Amino acid sequence: MRREEKALIIQDLSEKFANIPYFYITDASGMSVAKTNKLRRLCFDRGIEYVVVKNTLIEKALETLDTDYTAFNESVLKGFSGIMFHPESGKAAAKLIKDFLKENKDSIKLKGASIDGGLYVGHDQLDALTNLKSKAEMIGEVIGLLQSPAKNVLGALQSGGNKLAGILKTLSEKEAA
Repeated sequence: MRREEKALIIQDLSEKFANIPYFYITDASGMSVAKTNKLRRLCFDRGIEYVVVKNTLIEKALETLDTDYTAFNESVLKGFSGIMFHPESGKAAAKLIKDFLKENKDSIKLKGASIDGGLYVGHDQLDALTNLKSKAEMIGEVIGLLQSPAKNVLGALQSGGNKLAGILKTLSEKEAA
């Protein structure tokens, strides 16, 4: 590979890392061609871009960013590396890896992930990544929590008004009798 080709790959990766806040670095070494094709097909079906790139090129692309990715240099960027990009969800790739592992035991390993600048290193982080909530889910929960006290007050006022109306109706019926 010539320097010009490497420079283009580094530039392309740098743009993806800067524009897509969620990426996963995986190790799929040792998988058969059939399993690799199945993984790529699954990625395509779920809207995840999967690319295999040399570690040195990944490292150089990460150096161009503001976030400190030196934790990846020590343990993540060793051996075979494939990168999964998903522009909308931080946990889509984690779910894909987990689903793929159900059918293909010990075929793919999570080496590291970056979710909105937060770094996750190691395959043991996979469960934590699948349980991450998206920004929209978090905003929905906060709005629900903020609305809850107001709904309780309105409910209490409405039920109290119905009780008061019932008491007044009973008293007026007693006076008429």
